[in-house]
Amino acid sequence: PGYRVLLPTLPLLGRLLGLRSVKYLYREGFLAWKDKHDEFAEHGVDIISGLTVLPRTRSVLLVADPTAIKEITMHRARFPKPVEQYKALLFYGENIVASEGEQWKRYRKISAPAFSERNNRMVWEETVSIMQDLFDNIWGAKPEITVDHAVEITLPIALFVIGVAGFGQRMPWKGGDIIPPGHKMAFKASQESLHVLSSDIVFKLIVPEWLMAYGPERVRRVGIAYKELELYMTELIEGRKASDTKQERYDLFSSLLDANDEDADVTLNHSELLGNIFVFLLAGWWLISKTTAHTLCFTFGMLALYQDEQEKLYQHIKSIIPSGGIPNYEQMNSLTQSMAVFYETLRLFPPVTGIPKRAAEHTTLTIKNNAGETVTVPVPAGTPIAINTPALHYNPRYWEDPHAFKPDRFLGDWPRDAFLPFSGGARSCLGRRFFETEGIAILTMLVSRYKIEVKEEPQFARETFEERKERVLKARPGLTLTPVRVPLVFKRR
Repeated sequence: PGYRVLLPTLPLLGRLLGLRSVKYLYREGFLAWKDKHDEFAEHGVDIISGLTVLPRTRSVLLVADPTAIKEITMHRARFPKPVEQYKALLFYGENIVASEGEQWKRYRKISAPAFSERNNRMVWEETVSIMQDLFDNIWGAKPEITVDHAVEITLPIALFVIGVAGFGQRMPWKGGDIIPPGHKMAFKASQESLHVLSSDIVFKLIVPEWLMAYGPERVRRVGIAYKELELYMTELIEGRKASDTKQERYDLFSSLLDANDEDADVTLNHSELLGNIFVFLLAGWWLISKTTAHTLCFTFGMLALYQDEQEKLYQHIKSIIPSGGIPNYEQMNSLTQSMAVFYETLRLFPPVTGIPKRAAEHTTLTIKNNAGETVTVPVPAGTPIAINTPALHYNPRYWEDPHAFKPDRFLGDWPRDAFLPFSGGARSCLGRRFFETEGIAILTMLVSRYKIEVKEEPQFARETFEERKERVLKARPGLTLTPVRVPLVFKRR
């Protein structure tokens, strides 16, 4: 069972041209999010196949069964990551994301210490400090703050956290835009150059080096951003190496350099070091900063729509943290309602809608269909596999009333194998705890001080609750699931 189409999916071009799915002809790339579990329910089984005829016949397995997904993610040798899909990340050198096997083990050994408990504590403390600075010096005594899109608040916060906790570079809410001598872009923790490069990374992949300086302005900016980021990274590395005093630093960048010093058992050459720092910068921008910003954006939207859940969260925070108090890292595990709200948002809005794998050998996957019958699915060597995260998260066999916003489902026993916002197995997200720590600190600080409401707009005065919900929570595709526009009001409590 599954779909059969004539033409291949064109994610980038399809979005630009506004192509929509036509049965037996074309399948749009955003369908995994739009359909969620519906396609699997239609076929009565949680593994289906897809077949594309042109330009050559290709098949793929779509998987939404937690047992099969656990087997796929736990057995890296049988189901490796298709690293060829990540060649766009090889600009500066080999790195942890675009590697497998022994090379990946080597990179992970060097990178893992950077995600220590000590670093997580620093993430919490720096996040709280950034939020306090926002409240005291930006929002001040204003009784309410109105934003046309909540990402205007969540993205700068997430970037500032990555700047200091990831690379030891504090960014002020105001200023920090001066372009240093010898540069063409401001640093601000590589924010500007990294934003340009990560947003339009496709141009660096398809446009020849010699043409980058002569193309349209958007392409030229990518070329400049690439060179600027390399220059900034080299300056940071050389600056730390040349420092006479060795300071005790807990940020990710310092941990990478410390792990790569001359006395280490496993080291990286300059190109590999640049490559891994670039990936962590990119991961910081997209997979942590963007994911945190977008997840919090959806979270604030849900709390604005469901005031009863927001009040429940507020009362819980008050029971843990005294009125006007500053939450500390030791209290994080006690903030169970904050974590439940955050996890429920991640379930409803998974950052990545598809996780690619590939079968390295002829094998099988055994699951139960909706009728409870055992089904054995043959998986030939070389078969592409796509773990369908929305289908897993909206699977009614594991989540009661899956389309409803019910944070309390995460307070008791819940189906952990059916929750995959960070992938799974050995290749699960290294920065998961970083992401959770930052997100919980931001959510707790903001809800403890401000009540969140949907911004009232005259043109939407007659919409129903369901229409408002659809409008506020509308998402579009990207490297992470992206909210289109979440207009909110933050009212001082």
